[in-house]
Amino acid sequence: MKKILHFDNAILACVHIDIYTDGSSLGNPGPGGFAAVVKYKDENGEQKKIVKGGETATTNNRMEMAAIIAGLHWVSTNLKAGTCTVHSDSRLIIQSMREGWKRKKNLDLWAKMDTVVGRFSKIEWQWIKGHNGHPENEEADGIAVQQAMLHKRKLFSNEN
Repeated sequence: MKKILHFDNAILACVHIDIYTDGSSLGNPGPGGFAAVVKYKDENGEQKKIVKGGETATTNNRMEMAAIIAGLHWVSTNLKAGTCTVHSDSRLIIQSMREGWKRKKNLDLWAKMDTVVGRFSKIEWQWIKGHNGHPENEEADGIAVQQAMLHKRKLFSNEN
């Protein structure tokens, strides 16, 4: 069943949006990378967008959070959709979002997460087992590792 959403005199047909995320760090802390694989359908059929990035000094948990924040931000900025499912292999994040687990670390990223989550009418939080052959999760993992390696090279070069 398609939902027809009206925004600024434009119509965007949106069935469902899935965001598959992963984060990686080479050391803890160390250079890290993240990736979000966003899958959705529009008038041209199934689409996929990769959102990625990283830092030269970070942790795996921060990169897991950054992947979700970046994926949700891209969706809220470009698709103007109301609902989506976030798939992550981070039990910490999924349980925190589902059950309100107490947040003790990375409070800056939790604040960003809360802000971007507030842009949606509904988000489903789905834990998936990492490194278990799920195509989109494996893709996100591979890109996150590539980003971590890229930021490792930046750490030891003169690049900004």
